[in-house]
Amino acid sequence: MTETYARTTSAWRNWAGTVTARPARTESPASVDELADVLRRAHADGLKVKPVGSGHSFTAAAATDGVLIRPDLLTGIRDIDRAAMTVTVEAGTPLKRLNTALAREGLSLTNMGDIMEQTIAGATSTGTHGTGRDSASISAQIRALELVTADGTVMVCSAEENPEVFAAARVGIGALGVITAVTLAVEPIFLLTAREEPMGFDRVTTDFDQLVAENEHFEFYWFPHTGNCNTKRNNRSAGPAAPPGRVSSWIDDELLSNGVFQVACSLGRAVPATIPSIARLSSRALSARTYTDIPFKVFTSPRRVRFVEMEYAVPRELAVTVLRELKAMVERSPLKISFPVEVRTAPADDMALSTASGRDSAYIAVHLYKGTPHRSYFTAVERIMTAHAGRPHWGKIHTRDAAYLSEVYPRFGEFTALRDRLDPDRLFGNDYLRRVLGD
Repeated sequence: MTETYARTTSAWRNWAGTVTARPARTESPASVDELADVLRRAHADGLKVKPVGSGHSFTAAAATDGVLIRPDLLTGIRDIDRAAMTVTVEAGTPLKRLNTALAREGLSLTNMGDIMEQTIAGATSTGTHGTGRDSASISAQIRALELVTADGTVMVCSAEENPEVFAAARVGIGALGVITAVTLAVEPIFLLTAREEPMGFDRVTTDFDQLVAENEHFEFYWFPHTGNCNTKRNNRSAGPAAPPGRVSSWIDDELLSNGVFQVACSLGRAVPATIPSIARLSSRALSARTYTDIPFKVFTSPRRVRFVEMEYAVPRELAVTVLRELKAMVERSPLKISFPVEVRTAPADDMALSTASGRDSAYIAVHLYKGTPHRSYFTAVERIMTAHAGRPHWGKIHTRDAAYLSEVYPRFGEFTALRDRLDPDRLFGNDYLRRVLGD
């Protein structure tokens, strides 16, 4: 076979700058056959293999000193099946390209996260999600996937074909093989009306159950050192479309959410004592707005301010309890927190290592500006989350190991047994997987 794929030896760094790796070589196969050949060569050379997407994970899930696989040449839509209402997409396709292409075809995903820089395989493998009363993560929208295993076998997995692999590989953390294509459920494109509104912390937490029940998609941000929140409710609309005006959109989404926020974060990092005052000013500056647009323009927004993040999923019924404990911890500590706390929800799903596996979940995410010491804050947050059987997002900072995770995931043993079968020699292993899955 002619070798057409690129091979380099440059260093790799993730988006947040929290992880750096120096692989022995980096390869960009242009086909499934070439990928299988890369895996066989790596095994023969005694090298580990890790695929990497856009680097938006904060953990070392993709780090390796062996062979790093970039999916840059495995992109694009393979097939649209309008009878089945599915789209099959190459694993390296960025979500922003997928969303744009689907919109041109009059189609959309049902739900998505709040950014779209990730590749489809990277996003689904780490359990990327948005918020939804009835609709779950992107991984839950997968109807089939193509996986190349350690011995170079190309395996197609769905609820009907290799169902035990399908149950695990939709959120596989790169431990079972290299995903080369994903088939997703889609639906005719629709409109969402977004209603953004400031609201007090006490009111949000008191009315949380009602706000979740009454809205298809509800989320909010709490500003530490204040009692202020910003809420967002997204619901389907008959139209007409009424997107934000170009000027107002630029002011809200670029100038305030990125430009001014960047300056505020930089000031807060340099002079932490200013953070509470900045938080009070910025949270009070928020105003209500309502707009209607196609889904990806409502669900997602640009995130240009770089940060580090920890996120835990807790049982949905414990959300308010956990949030109140988090707020009390911040108020009694000397911590100065410049980033809002993000709260979302998801219904239970059936994937072995999904953070919503078997239980309705609430997601609580904490962030700090890049370069700000985060250990004290994240340690205190993690202590609260783990006291309530919290499950850490696979792509975000946490310190949990296999002993803990096996207690909060009822199907953890099912996943690790499948890993033993598909990758007994740990071709896809690295230090992160050794910690979270054991060896």
